[in-house]
Amino acid sequence: MNALTNRAKPVDRRKMNFMERIYLVAIFKGMMITFSHIFKKKPTINYPEKTRPFSPVFRGLHILNRDEEGRENCTACGLCAVACPAEAITMEAAERQPGEEDLYREEKYAARYEINMLRCIFCGLCEEACPKDAIYLSETFAPSDYQRKQFIYKKEDLLIPHPLKQPEEYKKALGNKVKREKAN
Repeated sequence: MNALTNRAKPVDRRKMNFMERIYLVAIFKGMMITFSHIFKKKPTINYPEKTRPFSPVFRGLHILNRDEEGRENCTACGLCAVACPAEAITMEAAERQPGEEDLYREEKYAARYEINMLRCIFCGLCEEACPKDAIYLSETFAPSDYQRKQFIYKKEDLLIPHPLKQPEEYKKALGNKVKREKAN
């Protein structure tokens, strides 16, 4: 055994014979492998036209949840930001003003809520840490873009559509989350 490389078998340095030098056997083996793949099922999916089924534990883009009346669930407690190992979540709290009872559930709400998706590792710890079920990871892919600032999602980008004003968009944004909750 060579002490420098930890190889158990030394490299064969003998001269190649004529058949080995013209590589016909190696080329034939490679062509047979290529030919065998012609009859196999293609693993490629034409993405915009077709989508593959998601795993039940898939974690995609974040969504800030609302209750059935359309009020925001987030109370700006900061547990999601503390639980985030990548420190991708930042928030600022504010107090609810008189007349804003239909906008926010509690006296405190997140005036500013941002997630830096370039830092996010989609671990789901923010979802687990939230006591109000205010944030969850949806079944939506993170879109691609050419500018870094497009990956910092603000509260307006993360909020789920209003359930009373936009019921179709609200159900679509929930995805299979409702089915999973009913099953549990």
